[in-house]
Amino acid sequence: MGANRILQSRMRELGLTQEELADQLNKALLGITGRPGDISSRTVRNLLNGTSSRPIGRTCAALERVFGCPVQELGFSAPRSMQHPPEDPVRRRDFIASTTGTAAAAAPIVRQRRSVGMSDVARVVAGMNKLVEADDRQGGHTTLATAALKGRAEVLELQQRNASERVRRALYALAAEYTTIAAWSCIDLRDLDTAQKYLHESTTFAGLSQDPPTGMRVWVNMAMLAYQRRSWPEQLAAAQAAEASVAARRDPFFGSMGRMRVALAHATLGDSRAAQRSLGAAQDTLRKAAEDKRPRWTAFYGAAELNHLAAIILNHNGQFAHAEAMAHRALAAMPPDFRRNRALTTCQLALAQLRQGEPEQATDTASSVFAIMDGAPLPGRMRTLIGDFHRDLFRLAPSTAYARDWADRMRDEWSRA
Repeated sequence: MGANRILQSRMRELGLTQEELADQLNKALLGITGRPGDISSRTVRNLLNGTSSRPIGRTCAALERVFGCPVQELGFSAPRSMQHPPEDPVRRRDFIASTTGTAAAAAPIVRQRRSVGMSDVARVVAGMNKLVEADDRQGGHTTLATAALKGRAEVLELQQRNASERVRRALYALAAEYTTIAAWSCIDLRDLDTAQKYLHESTTFAGLSQDPPTGMRVWVNMAMLAYQRRSWPEQLAAAQAAEASVAARRDPFFGSMGRMRVALAHATLGDSRAAQRSLGAAQDTLRKAAEDKRPRWTAFYGAAELNHLAAIILNHNGQFAHAEAMAHRALAAMPPDFRRNRALTTCQLALAQLRQGEPEQATDTASSVFAIMDGAPLPGRMRTLIGDFHRDLFRLAPSTAYARDWADRMRDEWSRA
């Protein structure tokens, strides 16, 4: 007699404790027979330690329903009455009648879809990470939003199957993540009404997941949406919610991210001193963050992105020389995979140079944005920044040759969208 390693492995895969498996087996019996089961955690313990290697028919039927496979594949010897092809409905009905009585015989037998486990979660996470990588390269676009919504639909379908509490929460977190990717794509595209709708849906899924990093991501995106809408008080409220979140309290990495959003909100409200304080706090907090495994979406945030956001704040505050320095520091440290963020930082650099009275150098910097994006259409957020640069350039140097060349290049690039 020995421990049932197969069952132990399958329980780990589904994220089930002994108590949770007993509960799911009893629910399975209720679905099969119409009467609640009475399987206890002690029964499960006996199944695991090898004391019960040939469970009774009722238990076998419940095991098959929960795990979606014959009991032989769980390391058990099936009763003789169960040794039949699973697709034989007549014999299956006869077995149920023999083990549970005539009431069970009258109950319809429905083929049970297999339970959802952590391997399913890992597969969905891998698909989601590919979308995050696509966003890093190109920015938000319609295809990305569509793919994110398709991923969410898959996650919600998995939610309809048997799952442990751990797996179910992970699936809700994934539903929130996919919905947030769709919302973020809409923000980047400046389809702000649709983004608002998706973020409200993300908030519900994030709450159900009880996952602090997922909740943090939703608040950060809420702040960014409010920034794009120019709803400055709402931006500050969302940023402060991010700063006060569980994730920010537990991990200095997220604490820094929340403080940066607060700094940006203060800058847009014209409170340069508060913005500077929050920026300094974000910088100090990030230095305390340990190297740790975090969700893939967080990879964008680090010293380089902090300097990029600092350049935005300093441009808002009128500290253009300092903004230029921070943009250069950001570009020097930014990983090459983050093409969209590199282009956005370059926009901030061009604006800082232009506002220091260096229009020709600024125009050369702004032109490099198109090369960084490598022919991909510019996301709406980036087009807005380029539009700001274009207006300021033609206010300062409308009749110069480099301004006319810029206008020609801009028209060509705009036609790609």
